[in-house]
Amino acid sequence: MNKGHRELLGPGRLVLNVRSRSGPSALRFETAEGGRLLLRQGERPVLLGRAEGDGCCRDLALHRLDDYRSPLPPVRCAETRGRTDWTHRYARLLEEAADGPLHEGRWRLTRRSVFAPGIWTQDFVDGWPGGSLELYCGGGWHGVLPLRRLSPSDAPRVKAHRKRVRDGTAAPVLLWWVTFLDGWLILDGHDRAVAALAEGAVPECVELARVGDEEHWRREADALTGAHEQRME
Repeated sequence: MNKGHRELLGPGRLVLNVRSRSGPSALRFETAEGGRLLLRQGERPVLLGRAEGDGCCRDLALHRLDDYRSPLPPVRCAETRGRTDWTHRYARLLEEAADGPLHEGRWRLTRRSVFAPGIWTQDFVDGWPGGSLELYCGGGWHGVLPLRRLSPSDAPRVKAHRKRVRDGTAAPVLLWWVTFLDGWLILDGHDRAVAALAEGAVPECVELARVGDEEHWRREADALTGAHEQRME
């Protein structure tokens, strides 16, 4: 597989220009009549949705299945002890993934640890398998949706991650910003997210987002690069 070109935008920020990958991605949304929605991973459906209500204020009723698989391999303990550049590491692993969301075009990966109030509390969908998102009222939903069942906060794996959260060595959660949902899906790091929340912290994250058209992206890239150069000076 050909590697995509990377544009560096300063610490923890890059744009990955994915090339030679025609057709839809393995992890993709599909829509149908009647406000129905499907998230598919390969041939496996992992999320079903249906819009409810009329006018600008509509809810999206969800049902998730137990078939989602992270596109990233498990994080090794040795990686959390070193100075891993997680943005570059996740970019490389997503390029290599056979069942991730990347398709041809530009994708931005950004380290993120600050979120608006309520995103990881009121708008964090911690129930399973159902859920409901308010998509179109008051600026949209703007929350976080797990793609697999969350482990209890006292599960052995979560306890191990909680220790890493306390000592600052936990790998970041990988989020996918989905524009039409106005929110994020957790692609990788469900147990790490639970661990951070159990410790009273906001999870450290890497955000994956699709970049818009060339003109819009070039304006954004120039502004980000200029800001980084000013900070370095």
